[in-house]
Amino acid sequence: MVDRSSLPPLNYGAYGGDLARLTEGVIARRFWAYLIDLLVIALWIILISIGIFFLGLLTLGVGWGLFFVLPLTALTFIVYNAVTIGGASQATVGMRTMGLRVVDPKNGQRVSMLSAAVHALFFYVAVSTFLLWACDVLMGFFRDDHRFIRDLLTGMLVIRA
Repeated sequence: MVDRSSLPPLNYGAYGGDLARLTEGVIARRFWAYLIDLLVIALWIILISIGIFFLGLLTLGVGWGLFFVLPLTALTFIVYNAVTIGGASQATVGMRTMGLRVVDPKNGQRVSMLSAAVHALFFYVAVSTFLLWACDVLMGFFRDDHRFIRDLLTGMLVIRA
């Protein structure tokens, strides 16, 4: 382990010394929050599919042409993160359930929707290749503030609410 006594303290603006308490257990909570978010988005996609099916019945099959939009649901994840993390609650449904929220580490305020969307994009790019995802998550285990690489790149900090 690195001797941190010789290193300058990390500057987290509004949080200072409370940072260790606020980030305790965040990695495990983020995992469960992600699973909950997958369920929420899966339910949305199922409801949309059911709606398209019944629209197809009502239009004698013409409405079923909308099924081509379902592969675009990957964008749903990015929009979902942008709206929920960049919004007033500062957390996705899964994060709120697990008692987490996302803040700007410099001032403790909420992050922009664009930052939240880019954060989600970085996650889905990393998770598509195991090596990138493993490096991303391992960074969180080695940092005192438990921030992943995508958190550092987008200027975000996940804390306990």
